Amino acid sequence: MSLTPAEQKVLDRIDEELLVRITQALLRAPGQNPPGEEAATVAVLTAAARDLELDVTTATVEPDRENVTVSLAGGNGPGLLLLGHTDVVPLGDGWTVDPHGGLVRDGRIYGRGASDMKGGLAAGLAALAALCGTTLSGPVDLAAVVDEEETGKGIRAYLAAIQDAAVDNSDPTTAPASTTARYVGCITAEPTDLQTIIAARGDSYLQVAVHGRASHAGNPDGGANAIYGAAAVVAEIERLHAELAQTPHPLLGPATWSVGQINGGTGGSIVPAECVVVADRRLLPGESPADVLADLRARVAALHLEDRGLTVDLSMPMEMPAFETPEDHDLVRITEAARFDAGGPPLPLAGWTAACDGGYIARDLAVPVVVLGPGSVTTQAHRADESVAIAELVTAARAYTLIALRLLNPS
Repeated sequence: MSLTPAEQKVLDRIDEELLVRITQALLRAPGQNPPGEEAATVAVLTAAARDLELDVTTATVEPDRENVTVSLAGGNGPGLLLLGHTDVVPLGDGWTVDPHGGLVRDGRIYGRGASDMKGGLAAGLAALAALCGTTLSGPVDLAAVVDEEETGKGIRAYLAAIQDAAVDNSDPTTAPASTTARYVGCITAEPTDLQTIIAARGDSYLQVAVHGRASHAGNPDGGANAIYGAAAVVAEIERLHAELAQTPHPLLGPATWSVGQINGGTGGSIVPAECVVVADRRLLPGESPADVLADLRARVAALHLEDRGLTVDLSMPMEMPAFETPEDHDLVRITEAARFDAGGPPLPLAGWTAACDGGYIARDLAVPVVVLGPGSVTTQAHRADESVAIAELVTAARAYTLIALRLLNPS
């Protein structure tokens, strides 16, 4: 598909200088999580949206942590959701430029969050600005939520608000209104090197707390060594990881386990009474986090740690669902054509081994999702001297604009 004169006219409204300025302003605002410093980024984003005469609403998730929705009104039909987050990972070491400077050099903008994902937010805002005055069958919303990098408090609050509104607005004499009618599709603006991602793994954190009994190390049999029990759990998780490797997903590879943290004991001369193991479990589309927790619970029970005088508590403090959208879905077809017509690189449809908030949209709203954004999750995100190419920001803004035009105004 090639650009129509009407589409070209809308794309000509995308202002590269404005896009760069918004990206720089977002990068100069702190947003590290932990501890959850999104407030400054939220302030910059809302101010920029209001300057563009777009509608802005905020919703408090926690003190000084607000979700933002920037909206462009359309007709009464279902709309398009552009999804992003305002938090970034901590700065870390090794920077050779100011991580909050927004430096422009050799066609790139530098700073923490340039790729993940303040650049994507800026591109989404530029797209909404370009679409002002067009006739669309439904609204376009840019939702920027908090806490994506940690436990997903922002996206869960966002979904709860949508679901509550659907119930409040429904006719009490009929069944509650469907939340799926709100959006025809969702574009998650995470960094994909401008490649259309139609499937992404989910993620979950599992915590295994082993409780034993302390004693003097001179008489270790007088206690119950929690670290020994935790070691048995770690070995079982390693076996589970090897089992999962036998059944890979065609786009995403296998589900995985990875033990990332062990804490236990109080001193070398004391038999440890407590030990906690924290593991990461990547999820495939269709996998239930509850089933993953239940399976680990059964595997740990089969270790019979009670025979050693140990007890175990298991929990899942974080879960982010996976998703997969069929490659022949209208959203995928329109997104891929728009990406190409916007100047995107010649890349095939693909899967993403990272996780993102789009999985919640697919699972809880039954809305189709793709991931498409400027920057690289593999070579830029979560690294020192993070940056994004200005050309990619422009292409992303053009692609989001075309997707909205074609999805919400097919004629």
